[in-house]
Amino acid sequence: MKHKATGNAPQMLAVYEAWFGQPKHISVGYSTNNAQTVRTQMRKAKAIGITGFVVDWYGNREPFIDQSYAVIQKAAAKEKFSVALMYEEADIDEGATDQVIADLTSFHDNYLLPNSPGHEAYLTYKGRPVIFVFPKGNHTDWAQVRTAVNKWSSPPWLMQENLPGPHPEAFDGFYPWVNPGPDGWAADGSHWGDRYLRDFYKNMAEKYSDKIVVGGAWPQFDDSRAAWSLNRRISARCGQTYRDALELWKEYFPAGQVIPFMLVQTWNDYEEGSQIETGIPSCTQGSGKNLSSGQSTTIQ
Repeated sequence: MKHKATGNAPQMLAVYEAWFGQPKHISVGYSTNNAQTVRTQMRKAKAIGITGFVVDWYGNREPFIDQSYAVIQKAAAKEKFSVALMYEEADIDEGATDQVIADLTSFHDNYLLPNSPGHEAYLTYKGRPVIFVFPKGNHTDWAQVRTAVNKWSSPPWLMQENLPGPHPEAFDGFYPWVNPGPDGWAADGSHWGDRYLRDFYKNMAEKYSDKIVVGGAWPQFDDSRAAWSLNRRISARCGQTYRDALELWKEYFPAGQVIPFMLVQTWNDYEEGSQIETGIPSCTQGSGKNLSSGQSTTIQ
């Protein structure tokens, strides 16, 4: 493995949805524009070993989320916490590459410069900022994007979802995303993604050892509350899904070869039921009658 963790364990990160508090999303009792709310969330995250939020961000397509990001980065600096960008690519055909370059340039100029409020909290690896990419549409020429961001004073590490596609040279690393595996979604949620994760780690270890490996773990999944629901479920299995997912990477990399990051999916996506903000799922004693999460261990 070319790129290893700086310590003896992966840095624990969690995907953060910064859209709550606006009417087009469900109400969860708080606004991600509120600094005190965000700081409290960071303290809760640190209590279970999470040291950074990876924030979904859409550029000027979602002004509310951009305002939330600004709040989160400043809060992270005060809480000695990390923050990183997960760039949501626009699902457009014409002008896709120009859009990505414009968005990333705007993010750099607003949040990564030395005079940007809270810039010291931004996640770095070997001195360079880390940017996660959530792809949509496959219309972007990422080689052009790579050339553009390489002109930054500190070029970012670009991390893309899933295994490398036809142009792996444009990206520095890869991360898995919530996935039930090759057998697809099961009605009872029993397909939790172990085969998918095993395939991801095996391929990264054998074919892409020169890339940054980001691990993935999810506590559960249930999109029934979302307006776009497809009735997809992954069972928490009384917390075992999360525990197993956290450990699987160790089977594919030798002792001492520690992956740099583990990305928890998610901190607070209540619409897709993958939040860990409410606690690590558990079951009441003797309640193992089904595959549902039962109860959660509340994080105080």
